[in-house]
Amino acid sequence: MKYYHFLLLMLFSVSTFAQKEALSSPDGNLKLQINLKDSITYSVFLGNETIFENNSLSLVLKDRVLGKQPKLKGKKTEQINSKDKPFVPLKFSTVTNHCNVLTLNFKGDYSLQFRAYNNGIAYRFITGLKQADIEIYDEKFILNTPSNFTAHLQQVGNFKTSYEDAYSKLKTQDFNANTKMATLPALLNTAQDHKILISESDLTDYPAMFLKGIAPNKMKGVFPKAPLTFEDEGDRSVKITSQADYIAKTSGKRNFPWRYFVITKEDKELLVNTMTYNLAESNKIKDPSWIKPGQVSWEWWNGAAPYHVDFESGYNEETYKYFIDFASTFGIPYIVMDEGWAKSTTDPFTPNPDIDLFKLIEYGKKKNVKIVLWLTWLTVEHHFDLFKTFSDWGIAGVKIDFMDRSDQWMVNYYERVVKEAAKYKMFVDFHGSFKPAGLEYAYPNLLSYEGVRGLEQMGGCTVDNSLFLPFIRNAVGPMDFTPGAMINMQPEIYHSDRPNSAAKGTRAFQMALYVAFESGLQMLADNPTNYYQNKECTEFITKVPTTWDETIALDAKAGEYLIVAKRKGDEWFIGAITNGSEQKREFKINLDFLAKNANYDMISFQDGINAGRQAMDYKKQERQVNHDQVIIFTMVRNGGWAARITPKK
Repeated sequence: MKYYHFLLLMLFSVSTFAQKEALSSPDGNLKLQINLKDSITYSVFLGNETIFENNSLSLVLKDRVLGKQPKLKGKKTEQINSKDKPFVPLKFSTVTNHCNVLTLNFKGDYSLQFRAYNNGIAYRFITGLKQADIEIYDEKFILNTPSNFTAHLQQVGNFKTSYEDAYSKLKTQDFNANTKMATLPALLNTAQDHKILISESDLTDYPAMFLKGIAPNKMKGVFPKAPLTFEDEGDRSVKITSQADYIAKTSGKRNFPWRYFVITKEDKELLVNTMTYNLAESNKIKDPSWIKPGQVSWEWWNGAAPYHVDFESGYNEETYKYFIDFASTFGIPYIVMDEGWAKSTTDPFTPNPDIDLFKLIEYGKKKNVKIVLWLTWLTVEHHFDLFKTFSDWGIAGVKIDFMDRSDQWMVNYYERVVKEAAKYKMFVDFHGSFKPAGLEYAYPNLLSYEGVRGLEQMGGCTVDNSLFLPFIRNAVGPMDFTPGAMINMQPEIYHSDRPNSAAKGTRAFQMALYVAFESGLQMLADNPTNYYQNKECTEFITKVPTTWDETIALDAKAGEYLIVAKRKGDEWFIGAITNGSEQKREFKINLDFLAKNANYDMISFQDGINAGRQAMDYKKQERQVNHDQVIIFTMVRNGGWAARITPKK
């Protein structure tokens, strides 16, 4: 009888107490505790602070739930410590990938792989199921914050979104079932003001994830259902006429997308994180040497309206020659021909009769300027042979617009497009798009994504909102914000209509964006006539690289200000921007990142004495600097500061 009671006690203990696994970052500061019981949960700790507690995860298939009643059959620990070279280096020419890895293998032919970095954690499901195809009905991604955190979210009403909404600020206790869901990436501030950036990487053959509040301090991942049938609605959208019960139908043997959390003690650490790259699939293009990131002149935002010219401007041949001449003068490698270059938006093979496209292509070749053509995604889908045709014409790349979805079908569309474009040595810029999630590293001919509340939004593009972009949206990948406005206004007097398009914030703010914002294809959005009239600003902007060897975040506070230094070869650039919450901010920065025992020339642009009222006021300075120097500068509200530092010859 005693033995029977002992046996019952042992069985009760096994069923009551969870099996625990643990993983720490290489420096030991970040800790992950995994509990295996009736389900799989995990908690995250940074130093003495609980970041998340008892988050749960599972993968819901048609006939089973991976993660329910888990039976661990083996595990493996390892460390990754490598240095990689991204072909399009937006932050660093050499990226360190250093983490500890724990792979848990479960009965039922699936695994969970966790990574712990010094600045974050990530996990993914791996399946080795016998079925050729499986249907995923849901993915359980539940986050529990231990207290009332602050959330910075891009909230949307439904899954049809271009990811261009402004950020909202709310407490996690108020992010609940009655509030709108949010896109990724999302940013949380903990009770101790640590930062948590939430996003995903290696997103293939699977829908993008959104976040939905379900209770105070509790949120979950939600996903669009897989569409089955469509009907065209005009030239740039479709009506989904039926959809599946599942979110994805995919291979039974695969790696699922990484879910990751960049966790930092200081805001500025978000600016230099490379988590999306560290988790993405490596370059699939055998020889990517033809891919040339760079700047591009763009006619849509300024209405294709040069002035002080001897021709009638508009979407015509003479205007595009003017854009090509401008690009050539300042060493800009590309121009975009946006909506209006073709006779019809549904026919990509017949140019506008007012434009001799082939003559322009030849004209551009003589000037070392290549052409990028705009298209709706639906036109591309109906004419996938256009990539070969455009390549034969001599077109360098395509700007594809209005996808506005992120279900499994559309995620696969992105990959089909960049893969087909790569076959014909063409690059891609996605507008009306979701956020970067690793495809740009698997196919580096994907130079940029919009998915941002950028300058296109005119008055809706506020400096206050833009000050969150480097810490959230741009922190996960390239961002086609389309900067470069030469008509600058403080918000209280802002008014703008094409062709006289204007931006909120100062001139120095716009100039600093070329250093602060990252994009493999960086637009000059304004009118070439305005750039000619502001030659010294244009000369600075067009010398700013689009790829970098090194990035140093000097000072930053999310949503308020940032100062970042970036190196290309032996040149350094500094960009600083601030919001409108204070009339002025003064900063001191050390130049100790410069080489010792060397002298440099620095050209800087700062807010003019009247820039707080007249935003186009700026001051240019030239001086000599060195490693031991401290620079002091002031930014007015919605202002900026930008500098180029070159070795003294």
